[in-house]
Amino acid sequence: MSGIAELSFEASPDKTVSALFLRPPDARYLYVFGHGAGAGMQHRFMAAASAQLAERGIASLRYQFPYMEARQRRPDSRSTLLATVRAAVGAAAETAPDLPLLAGGKSMGGRMTSLAAAEAPLPGVRGLVFFGFPLHPAERPSTERADHLEKVRLPMLFLQGERDKLADLLLLRPVCARLGDLAQLHVVPDADHSFHVPKRSGRTDDEVLAELAGIVAQWSVRLG
Repeated sequence: MSGIAELSFEASPDKTVSALFLRPPDARYLYVFGHGAGAGMQHRFMAAASAQLAERGIASLRYQFPYMEARQRRPDSRSTLLATVRAAVGAAAETAPDLPLLAGGKSMGGRMTSLAAAEAPLPGVRGLVFFGFPLHPAERPSTERADHLEKVRLPMLFLQGERDKLADLLLLRPVCARLGDLAQLHVVPDADHSFHVPKRSGRTDDEVLAELAGIVAQWSVRLG
């Protein structure tokens, strides 16, 4: 596997953000990978997920949102977040023009990607992958955050922990059912929103990540 390349791109005319590009020799897809609200692209989960995907022929472009680049805690405005998603997709296409794209991310990064795709097509993107779609705030079950998904005309893969407090499966399963053939839901037993599993599960977090990467690889093959 080749090393990780450090890149940067303009998220908006006055904001430049960093990115990390990892491409295995046998790459078949490039995943544009947005981070969650509380941790940036170098978080252990992001790095480990990218490595597991690379082992299965999926390159990744991890990128920062502007607030994280500036080391601020409060996320950017929705318009800035969506503009960054679009800019990241463009940067990925320029970096590896020979690879078809997948896009999405961890929690907020995935949701912002789906919102961008609902507003207008993301050029070159063939499917969306969500590592823990944040359907609602913790302890406040609702489905409003999923309303826009019916406007997304791309295949979507939902990877969710059974104990995810930000996605009650009693609500998420019907959401996916309404999306029909465009949605696939994979639930990891005992996992939380960060895909951490307790010792009693008999599994490690690394084993869970390997499972998730395998599901993404299998799903991507069916995209053609």
